[in-house]
Amino acid sequence: MTEHSSLAGISMSGIKTELHARAKSAAKSMTRLDAGAAPPLESVPTGVLVEELRSQEKVIYGVDDRKDFFEFKSDAKVRELANSVAALFSDADVVDNGDGTSTLRTRSLGEAQGLCPKERFFDQPVGAFCSGFLVGVDLIATAGHCVNAGNVTTTLFVFGFRMEDKETPVTRIPNKDIYRGKLVVGRAEQASGPDWGLIQLDRPVTDRTVLKVRRTARIGDIAPVSVIGHPSGLPVKFADGANVRDNTPTAFFVANLDTYGGNSGSPVFDANGVVEGILVRGEADYVSNGTCNISKVCPTTGCRGEDCTRIAELIDLIPQV
Repeated sequence: MTEHSSLAGISMSGIKTELHARAKSAAKSMTRLDAGAAPPLESVPTGVLVEELRSQEKVIYGVDDRKDFFEFKSDAKVRELANSVAALFSDADVVDNGDGTSTLRTRSLGEAQGLCPKERFFDQPVGAFCSGFLVGVDLIATAGHCVNAGNVTTTLFVFGFRMEDKETPVTRIPNKDIYRGKLVVGRAEQASGPDWGLIQLDRPVTDRTVLKVRRTARIGDIAPVSVIGHPSGLPVKFADGANVRDNTPTAFFVANLDTYGGNSGSPVFDANGVVEGILVRGEADYVSNGTCNISKVCPTTGCRGEDCTRIAELIDLIPQV
């Protein structure tokens, strides 16, 4: 790592603040946005800051903003949103215990992806193949490439797959929190266009909030966004600190969200917790680091970004709440 005297004594949070400020400034073509960013860092090249942060924390788009359930469970608003996000499992990977619960078949992220031991969430369980979210009492929105007429009835929508603390995953799920797909209400899957699916469940969901969705206009340019889902099939994660990067496509927008495969079908929220889109595609997740893999690293304003199908693409099928 390149030596730089200005980094002496600077905390990881200070480096994050400066990088976020630079990302916002670049997006808005302004010189500064965050007057609170650490002044000693102003003269430090962005590349040096990223390398310093890389030595302390894995970087995705600028910084890794993903948080586990136990890290945001004191935030009532985010917790409520997360409770309405489901992990999609094949029914072959959910084993009924005969006591009103089922166990999720999982393996560690490190094993599944051949990761280097210091990779974040290395020991956490993975098993979900996509994410989805509640938009009606018995309706789940997801990505079109996740569910189709061929697999809808063998797909289970599991609520509550999360980390209770740093060491405790919830893989034994009450059967009341597991729903089976019944039919595909609507679907689109275009490689460079809309990608969405609306799935009817086998029964209504009575104890979780139907998420609010945008029904008019569209999200603003460079607006802040966040995402909740199951990256790489992991227990649910919340990631914020992102912005819309390209708002010009008709059917989707592009954002610098920290997401992976498994996040497909995740709800993308505006600053008020209203669903703006569905995470559907983006950068490659992992790259080789010799004998093992690591998360791909992108500058906040670099790489291609993550495509989010606008919720407007299926709004006519989503009932008014």
